[in-house]
Amino acid sequence: MNLTSSKKPFLFTALSLFALLFASSFYKNQSARWGQVLLDSLTESQKRQSENALKGLKIHPELEITLFASEPMLQNPTNIDVDAQGRVWVVEAYNYRPNINGNPTNSQGDKVLILEDTNGDGKADSRKIFYQSPELNAPLGIAVLDSMVIVSQSPYIWRMFDDNRDGKADRKEVMFQGIGGEQHDHGAHAFTFGPDGKLYFNFGNEGGQLLDAQGKAVLDQDGDPIGPKKYKQGMVFRCNVDGSQVEVLGHNFRNNYEVAVDSYGGLWQSDNDDDGNKGVRINFVMEHGNYGYRDEMSDAGWSANRTNIEPEIPSRHWHLNDPGVVPNLLQTGSGSPTGMILYEGNLLPKAFQNQMIHCDAGPNVVRSYPVKAQGAGFEASILPLVEGVNDQWFRPADVTAAPDGSVFIADWYDPGVGGHQAGDQTKGRIYRVAPKGHAYQVKSMPLNTPENAILALENPNLAQRYLAFKKLMTWGQSAEAALEKSYQNNINPRMKARAFWALMKTSKAQHYLNLAAKDGLADIRMMAIRQAKRTPFSQWKELAAAWAKDENPQVRRELAIALRHIQDSQADVLWAQLAQQHTGQDRWYLEALGIGADGLWNSRLNAYLALSVNPTSPAFQDVVWRSRTEIALPYIFTELKSNQALSQKLRYFRALDFIPSDKKSSMLIDLIAKNFQGQTEAQLIGLRHINPSFIASNADAKKVLRDLLPKTSEIEYLELVEKYELAEEKDHVLQMILTGKQSRKAGSIMYKLNGGAALISKTFQTGNEDQKKAIIESIRWIGQPNTLSLLFDAMNQKNLSMSIRKEAARSLGNSANGENYVLDILKNKKVSTEFIPSVVEGVSRTWRKAVRMEANSYLGGSSQNTKTKHPDLNTLLGQKGNAQAGIKVFVDQCSMCHQVYQEGIDFGPKLTEIGSKLSKDGMFVSIMHPNAGINFGYETYEILTKSGENYQGIISSKNETDIILKLPGGMVQNFKTSALKSVKQLPNSMMPEGLADAMSTTDLVNLVEYLTTLKKK
Repeated sequence: MNLTSSKKPFLFTALSLFALLFASSFYKNQSARWGQVLLDSLTESQKRQSENALKGLKIHPELEITLFASEPMLQNPTNIDVDAQGRVWVVEAYNYRPNINGNPTNSQGDKVLILEDTNGDGKADSRKIFYQSPELNAPLGIAVLDSMVIVSQSPYIWRMFDDNRDGKADRKEVMFQGIGGEQHDHGAHAFTFGPDGKLYFNFGNEGGQLLDAQGKAVLDQDGDPIGPKKYKQGMVFRCNVDGSQVEVLGHNFRNNYEVAVDSYGGLWQSDNDDDGNKGVRINFVMEHGNYGYRDEMSDAGWSANRTNIEPEIPSRHWHLNDPGVVPNLLQTGSGSPTGMILYEGNLLPKAFQNQMIHCDAGPNVVRSYPVKAQGAGFEASILPLVEGVNDQWFRPADVTAAPDGSVFIADWYDPGVGGHQAGDQTKGRIYRVAPKGHAYQVKSMPLNTPENAILALENPNLAQRYLAFKKLMTWGQSAEAALEKSYQNNINPRMKARAFWALMKTSKAQHYLNLAAKDGLADIRMMAIRQAKRTPFSQWKELAAAWAKDENPQVRRELAIALRHIQDSQADVLWAQLAQQHTGQDRWYLEALGIGADGLWNSRLNAYLALSVNPTSPAFQDVVWRSRTEIALPYIFTELKSNQALSQKLRYFRALDFIPSDKKSSMLIDLIAKNFQGQTEAQLIGLRHINPSFIASNADAKKVLRDLLPKTSEIEYLELVEKYELAEEKDHVLQMILTGKQSRKAGSIMYKLNGGAALISKTFQTGNEDQKKAIIESIRWIGQPNTLSLLFDAMNQKNLSMSIRKEAARSLGNSANGENYVLDILKNKKVSTEFIPSVVEGVSRTWRKAVRMEANSYLGGSSQNTKTKHPDLNTLLGQKGNAQAGIKVFVDQCSMCHQVYQEGIDFGPKLTEIGSKLSKDGMFVSIMHPNAGINFGYETYEILTKSGENYQGIISSKNETDIILKLPGGMVQNFKTSALKSVKQLPNSMMPEGLADAMSTTDLVNLVEYLTTLKKK
């Protein structure tokens, strides 16, 4: 049939054009919704197929994202790099945490892959295995530097060499070893090439130490061994390409994942919080700074109580109120931050240029943090690049820049975010981001002349820049003229900076340093300081005098840092001049001053005090607050004696913890007795900062303590009794137990006091019914032999009421020791038939499934615990739950260990934003198989005391002298390490393995539906 006429073709064309324009405009506004519709029409299995990979992603409107490679070409990529030829190098982690999650492994080991697009269609069509070995298991970092490839996998850093350039490793050698965190996300991370020709890298808080290839301790820039005696937790490093001259550039991070270096030598990285605390952060790394994950002085965890503790958990997590902690650039909430680059290309939109580009696998996002200078520090905002808005399996693990300026992203692609879990082992993707229609073409950059090498040095790809830098170094002085021309004439200051670093390797380095020191751009002057501090102070004393007067506070910040450990009277004067310019409103500047005075506070502060300074100014008060010298004490106590509100004095009380001095305690006793009369809260705070041994040996201090006790609250009273072991207070503590006041805490303390246990036993025998119940309630959690014996005897004591006897029976299994005790008395038939159900009920909520099952076996046919056989995961995912009904399931089953919006018990990870972190399938797996992956910081520990007590819980804080253990139900138990026989990490989660079996399938689906609604706002 012919449907055309002479007019219809034009009309059809016009209508088609209109429809096309309308559809295009409509699609731009509705693409995200359409993408959701398209995904909703697919099954869960179809959604996970690589041909649908792009449907779940949202890209910045000026860019497009394409799929470069996917399974089966690769699986589980953890880190990537792109070489100068444009090939993508991948380290895989198929063998990821098998001892924990039970997943199968490849006995041949994990792989280092080279993926290449040989036909120019934008997709990888060539795959080479560069290296595979049984010792390669879940590596976390790769850096490609010409024929040398650096692979990071705790406990090793390996250098692999492709000597004949055939895409296969010919030899492998150890660069560093002894790094903690084997099969752990918090171990060694990737290396990156810096503009100065050095390598930069980091490890998380499992790393601990650094040994060389011979197993000897690597020494830092001060000649000290790199390890936990000097440094805390995660660290950032710089070294030569051959691994020599290692410097520690920052410490006390939790899991700083990958450090990025800009052309001026500035350092940027992310850090992860303890899960669920909305504390993920982005840091500008001020060299030699402390970043506050653990208490600097006591090494206590962030949740440990302290004076002037931060009111909000995200800030508390990093000790931001403590002197000596560098501020965070930005806190991004909950997440699982991974790879980062400093993008200095010009292919992406201007908003992304010269900025960090960062992966956060938790909220399924790759984003930038545009930075602006603010005083001596910075402020930053958030700009998304790629978002997994419709695919929570999108788990960006790393990002890197290609030679053409496009960006490649590695996607772990999994229902979870690592943390020992791997819900999928078969998938993994590599994406490319570029302007729309920009094909992937990598042009060869010849290095045949210094001028061409300098052009290559300006490339955004680090592998290309390494080749260029290396070539320029081989030319030596013959490249100097071209480099000088680039330095003098390049209109791009970052390219000028790269030429500067190369010029620092020439014989006229001092000349070029002098030029940079006086440059009109502050970034160049800062770069000059970063270079100068690597040379003897005598070579830059005169330059420093000008820097100390620089109008830009960021330049002065860098000078303050550069003065660190320079013991010289002129350095003291320079530091004092810098301190005199502190405004009292710039924490970045203040912490830079602190770094510059490290170990030299006496001479630094004396030089400052010799200047014309105002002791009542905020700036002066800041400086003495930050100081670490006895010289500051009179000024701090002036503030403590002032009429300002107590809330304003808390920072000065806290500052006392950081000042080494024997005078503090006597000065505090005098302050409490004379200046804080009638101010109970202030007296209590002052008392907390006095050493217990001082109080025990000082009559005035003892009197202050005795006078204060009657004025305290119940919890304050118990803390003082416990801390100072006040056995004379045991009668009062007993009365608290009998009246139900802080019963659990009071019961625990009674058994630590001399004569306390005997008093409890006597009172139980002579007390009335209510008093007996109160004693049982207070001791049921303790699990000491004498408390278990008391409960067992009470169960069998026929002259007691049946109510008391059954309550005693139920209480026997409420502690870790008690669980074992219950199994023993059941096995040895020491429990009469009528009490077996009560005894078994006491262990029904234990996280140890084996204990529950064995205890239930003694019930015979009377067991009321019925196991629900849930359908498989795909069936569960296909069921639509009722989120409202799920709230009740959460309250009944989960709230005794988890919090949502501050409701519930603070024991396990907070779940307020869990819907932004885990997909539905990830949630089902976590609930049904909690031992498959345990969140970092929530591992189960068993503590055995020398007196025979056994406790199991989560360590919230640990240092050389004290351990704080969180117990199920939210209670906290404090231990002195001197009183402990052993502390052992256990393999299982505190979350009971059979929890899902206690729910109906409907309840389980409703619970997960509710949890998916808990997203970041």
